[in-house]
Amino acid sequence: MHLLRLIQSQVKLGEPLPWGVRDQQGKLLLARGQVIANEAQLAALLERGASVDIEEVRAAARGDADTARPVSLFAQWEQVLWQLDRVLRSVGGEPGFGQRVNELVQRIEALTLRDPDIAIYLTVRQDPKRLTIYALAHSVHCAMVSLLMARRLGWDEESTHALMKAALTMNIAILDLQGRMAAQGVPPTPPQMDMIRVHPTQGVEMLKAAGIDELPWLESIAHHHERPDGTGYPAGLRESGEQATVLRYIDVFMAKMAPRALRAPLSAQLAARQLFQESGGAPASAAIIKEFGIYPPGEFVQLKSGEMAVVVRRGANASTPLAAAITDRHGLPNVNTVVRDTSKPEFAIAALAAEKNLVLRVPPERLFGLPE
Repeated sequence: MHLLRLIQSQVKLGEPLPWGVRDQQGKLLLARGQVIANEAQLAALLERGASVDIEEVRAAARGDADTARPVSLFAQWEQVLWQLDRVLRSVGGEPGFGQRVNELVQRIEALTLRDPDIAIYLTVRQDPKRLTIYALAHSVHCAMVSLLMARRLGWDEESTHALMKAALTMNIAILDLQGRMAAQGVPPTPPQMDMIRVHPTQGVEMLKAAGIDELPWLESIAHHHERPDGTGYPAGLRESGEQATVLRYIDVFMAKMAPRALRAPLSAQLAARQLFQESGGAPASAAIIKEFGIYPPGEFVQLKSGEMAVVVRRGANASTPLAAAITDRHGLPNVNTVVRDTSKPEFAIAALAAEKNLVLRVPPERLFGLPE
């Protein structure tokens, strides 16, 4: 490996890297496709002696099909998780926090609208071996669902973006704690519960200290755990405002579908049923449920043909999506997935499939017919 020192002009901020960034010993610091978000991050890398492999640079320059191909949508969503991590951890140390959150909101919006089915797939089909990054995935998923719900209800852009920003930052005060609790396999301890109960207030204080003064954003975070019966926290309020209430619906809905060491995730159908009941059929909850449908992308189902399949596209009817068969009618794995239209009687959905781990062994790109 022949390393060259990275120079500032080689990097386009906010765009996927066309090659990996390494330290002076060749250890990978940032993989190809990751994003350097701002000048401060770039300066820190340059100060550490960041370098690039000359062969990777040459391959990118000539558009080599193997080493410089476009980054898949799934890889771009993965980048968003780590971009969020960098943004949240910069809250107390770098100016421009609000702008970085705005840029992340715009990126999530672009990825979601580019393919909403893939966005929903990622919320339903979560890897239980990645519990330590639960806080990042949960926040990104909540922001994405906020966008889809708001667009369905006709919210204006300002209100939509305020809700998305609140979703991304609502747990900023317990970023590491959430990952530990998801992976620990026991209920929260009393000290952990104390931290949970004050995190809305602490989060607002952190955002204000970073220069955030947008009231809808701040109030949504401050009140998103309050409940109409007064049993919520931190203040026990009975009224919390529309955006905070909607954020609570989304927060709880997405948490129920997420895997934890302590419990298995709920199916989308059961989580939706509970959301509708708990909200009293509120328009926001109805909009979320309609966006996901009865069988959302990512759901694992058994077809009447005997095949096991993963839903990949929502259909015109909520109960008849498109599904990629990953086994044949005898339960043997398919070498290549075959997309089935479940509106056809022979491929109708017979039941939800119980064995979820099989899905995790199939690259999502293969399910959606994308380059792997």
